[in-house]
Amino acid sequence: MVKGVPSEDDFGSSHSERDQGRGWQQGDISYGYRGRDSRSNLFVLRSGEVVYFIACVVVLYRPGGGPGGPGGGGQRHYLGHTDCVRCLAVHPDGVRVASGQTAGVDKDGKPLQPVVHIWDSEKLHKLQEIGLGVFERGVGALAFSVSDQGNFLCVVDDSNEHMLSVWDWNRGTKLVEIKSTNDSVLAVGFNPRDSSCIVTSGKSHVHFWNWSTGGGALGSGGLTRKQGVFGKYKKPKFVPCFVFLPDGDILTGDSEGTILTWGRSLPDSRTPGRGGAKETFGIVAQTRAHEGSIFALCLLRDGTVLSGGGRDRRLVQWGPGLTALQEAEIPEQFGAVRAIAEGLGSELLVGTTKNALLRGDLTQGFSPVIQGHTDELWGLCTHPSLNRFLTCGHDRQLCLWDGECHALAWSLDLKETGLCADFHPSGKVVAVGLNTGRWLVLDTETRDIVSDFTDGNEQLSVVRYSPDGMYLAIGSHDNTIYIYSVSCDGAKCSRFGRCVGHSSFITHLDWSKDGSFIMSNSGDYEILYWDVAGGCKLLRNRYESRDREWATYTCVLGFHVYGVWPDGSDGTDINSLCRSHNERVVAVADDFCKVHLFLYPCARAKAPSRKYGGHGSHVTSVRFTHDDSHLISLGGKDASIFQWRMLGGGGPGPAPPTPSRTPSLSPASSLDA
Repeated sequence: MVKGVPSEDDFGSSHSERDQGRGWQQGDISYGYRGRDSRSNLFVLRSGEVVYFIACVVVLYRPGGGPGGPGGGGQRHYLGHTDCVRCLAVHPDGVRVASGQTAGVDKDGKPLQPVVHIWDSEKLHKLQEIGLGVFERGVGALAFSVSDQGNFLCVVDDSNEHMLSVWDWNRGTKLVEIKSTNDSVLAVGFNPRDSSCIVTSGKSHVHFWNWSTGGGALGSGGLTRKQGVFGKYKKPKFVPCFVFLPDGDILTGDSEGTILTWGRSLPDSRTPGRGGAKETFGIVAQTRAHEGSIFALCLLRDGTVLSGGGRDRRLVQWGPGLTALQEAEIPEQFGAVRAIAEGLGSELLVGTTKNALLRGDLTQGFSPVIQGHTDELWGLCTHPSLNRFLTCGHDRQLCLWDGECHALAWSLDLKETGLCADFHPSGKVVAVGLNTGRWLVLDTETRDIVSDFTDGNEQLSVVRYSPDGMYLAIGSHDNTIYIYSVSCDGAKCSRFGRCVGHSSFITHLDWSKDGSFIMSNSGDYEILYWDVAGGCKLLRNRYESRDREWATYTCVLGFHVYGVWPDGSDGTDINSLCRSHNERVVAVADDFCKVHLFLYPCARAKAPSRKYGGHGSHVTSVRFTHDDSHLISLGGKDASIFQWRMLGGGGPGPAPPTPSRTPSLSPASSLDA
């Protein structure tokens, strides 16, 4: 019989519906930056904070070290979005920020519409929300006007026609809207000298828009378009970026590695604007700048321009007449340049296509301050005695993270997809399961592979050491659990036996505290128990194992955790589960971008929980750190890693929390609140 079941009063009846995102505090750091597939994603605010996004979270990062380090450091977070953020724009005052999100669906399958939030970066308070029910699929590009104190916001959505609209964002009023183009739009911007002139660029085009106000009444006019003519110059496949120069000219960077200078021509009386006939633009110069595409252009305070290359990974500073002044190359491990922002003094911030954020200058070079994975994440394990954790996924990278310094300790190319991992109790080695049936044991200090085995030819979903470190269990998609004897130092393994009896692939498993028994789950929702010490025998009477004490509890199906499942679940809604080491709470990762916290044991239907957002994709794994001070969660396709700080109910020992000291989460490190 399961004893000590918490009552609903322990959490309060409203906690399961409460938005816990607002509880994030200023503090540590978030692991990851979305540079692989997004633009307009890196800016520096008036406060000196760097603003960027990952998943549903907009991160405000203060360079200068971690919390308490030299010059401050740490992060704050804007958490108002309900789905992945795709673009940013910063108001001319350097305080207010606009962020646009993509469309999505909630847990009931109802669509979540794309929207733009305008918010105060000092107070993290939402000032305005625009476009609900107007934008389709997502928000692709944003820009504030400049010449009129930033009163207007231009938005391009991700619909087939890439609708371009101009808003009086203070009033939440749409002033004008027009079909832009059927081709991708990658950038938009107001002319800083004249808000009636808007430029867009993207697939095979540069468009110059004149915004007419119909005789002065805002919103009563329309938008007229002039297509940039390439003429004798080769028409590029993409124009990912542009920048306005102080003299009024425009520079565009394209997929041919070329910077084109667009100069002003005589006014055209056929395209009136707010001030009468408007000037148009034509190409006046061409500069060969990079090998491969140019992804970013940035106008610096001294009037020079920085360009960032794709294939060549070069940063080049250009002076008057586009003469090259100096350059630097980004190390290959960080990928191509995605975005550039000018920091304080001579400092530059560079976002890369491998989801890294670099800091430095052209003379001294660049070093990473934020790093992340670039593809779907599944493998996660925490160190048995240190605040460290290890992750792996579809990008084939195995990464060890320092949860104290909030930094990447090391990474290793596995050459194959990593799906699961577990530290030996000594912490000296770690086992990693791959998608080919192969599994490795690595020395955590030298990163050398000390054991290399293959069991079957199907993917491995779980690896787990026994609490004494004498055995290693490998759960495979061939329906088998492979058991290995392990040497004292964890470096050598030898086959001990196999647990055969599941009729579907293994999903989760746990060892008993005495290291003699295993509880396992499978893809067809079976719960089986195994006597490993007795020869890997299947225990037919499952109820005999009902009150057995388990060293860990990560099985999503079990007597002690059946209350975590919501009504109407199809059995795949929960991807991961983890009991805290003090056996007070259970963390759950679901398919609807949420992390839940339940009291343990959770053996009653419809158990209350606390719910936490931030991920923009299914949450694939959760694990507590060795001292239960933090919880680590992995996003799937958003490639995000969040580190949450436990509030209340901490400390060692399996004692139930009191209602006044109910454990909860606050994003701490990477989602470290």
